[in-house]
Amino acid sequence: MDSLAPDHVPLYETAAEQRRVWERCAERGLPVVAVRDAARGYVVRYDLQHLGRELRPDVLQRLRDRVHAFRRQEPRVDAASQVERIGGEVGPVSGDLHAPTEAVARDLASHVAATVFDRSNWRYEPR
Repeated sequence: MDSLAPDHVPLYETAAEQRRVWERCAERGLPVVAVRDAARGYVVRYDLQHLGRELRPDVLQRLRDRVHAFRRQEPRVDAASQVERIGGEVGPVSGDLHAPTEAVARDLASHVAATVFDRSNWRYEPR
């Protein structure tokens, strides 16, 4: 799998639903890209930890740039953290990105999935 259409992005609300999504991805050897229905909006989550992989540093920066372009916002914080600029955390193993609506979250998740699912973007997680 190298892409995920917005309509196919898993949506979960409870811890049990989250566990099922992570287990299903682990069984298939896939990274997790899903949307959590949170108390104040939606959170796009991606995770490669169960695969023992992480995104390469150059890919991580491209993903941050891609998320920033998706949001079309001007930088508001220093380039080192980029937390406010991209609306969440984008890390090498996992990330959480906030979105105001389910539709925006699904679209963002689809954009993130294109990078996260591409195995050429991975490296073994350093121990």
